[in-house]
Amino acid sequence: MNYIGSKLSLLSFLEESINKVIDNKCKIFCDLFAGTGIVGTHFKKQGFSIIANDIQYYSYVLNRNCIGNHKKLKFSKLIKAFPEVAERDGSMLLPDDDIKVTVCNYLSKLKGHKGFIYKHYCHGGTQGKEQSRQYFSDENGMLCDAIRHKIEEWKNDKLINNNEYYFLIASLIKSVDKYANTTSVYAAFLKNIKNSAKKKLIVKPAEFFINDQEHTVLNDDINNLVGKVKGDIFYLDPPYNQRQYATNYHLLETIAKYDNPAIHGKTGLREYESQKSSYCSKVQAMKSFKHLILQAQARYIFLSYNNEGIMSHQEIEDIMSLRGKYGYFTKEYSRYKADNNREYLSDKTTEYLHYVVCH
Repeated sequence: MNYIGSKLSLLSFLEESINKVIDNKCKIFCDLFAGTGIVGTHFKKQGFSIIANDIQYYSYVLNRNCIGNHKKLKFSKLIKAFPEVAERDGSMLLPDDDIKVTVCNYLSKLKGHKGFIYKHYCHGGTQGKEQSRQYFSDENGMLCDAIRHKIEEWKNDKLINNNEYYFLIASLIKSVDKYANTTSVYAAFLKNIKNSAKKKLIVKPAEFFINDQEHTVLNDDINNLVGKVKGDIFYLDPPYNQRQYATNYHLLETIAKYDNPAIHGKTGLREYESQKSSYCSKVQAMKSFKHLILQAQARYIFLSYNNEGIMSHQEIEDIMSLRGKYGYFTKEYSRYKADNNREYLSDKTTEYLHYVVCH
């Protein structure tokens, strides 16, 4: 997924820097502004037990799959009840075939349904209404509705377990995002359908790494949870600026919850008051950050933050130094494409990885 603040291109920098600070006794890595789970997944592969958290529910779904899932999915009850799900070209799957691919292929071939996404976020469903929207093609909007409805139906009928449920929703979210008629985020849609959005939605299995570790995934404001979460390493990657993730990814939130929310405005925004991040506010960010650092139950705390963030380098250093020995690493990288507007003068930005070795 294209995602604001993604650390995909910085994973090597993060790993190398963190390993220079921590000792070999660290076992629990806490990714507490988890986003799409890129960082947590990387350290999951390094053998850590992960605690992932994010205030957005779509993020919880993505992390519930990529972090929470760590054993093979079998879809045993679903296949027993509906053998046709596992059929391919008229024959049953061989034992060594990946059932995840087959279930996703089955969902991709469902007949479209004029549900909430089509009625509120596609041209055909909103044409002639006060607010016309075109986030997806009509075909993909209806297919998204059909797939999301089917996943919920399977869950309610107890044909899939929680691990399978979150895997399927994560697969839908990550797949449908590739067909969105936007530049990259859902704060606006394009007037005309772009070529990639014209292609028919195909659900691809969302990846997760299989291992023997137990992992925990949470869905809350970390400042509410901080006193209850313990780990060797706290990795913090809060928003850097005033743009709320809830508005940029509101449609993914609705697909994840599929809760028929009241929406408003040109973009069809859902209510997000309870999901506003205090780290997007200059007035609140410092207070929240200080509370988080002082309450953190960790041996090492790392903060990803760039040189254009709401909090200054000195403010961050002053607060983190309250807990112990402070230091930082830097890395220059290309700006995320959604930020390539004239608000910024440079195409490059500097990522700081601040850290404190706690007393």
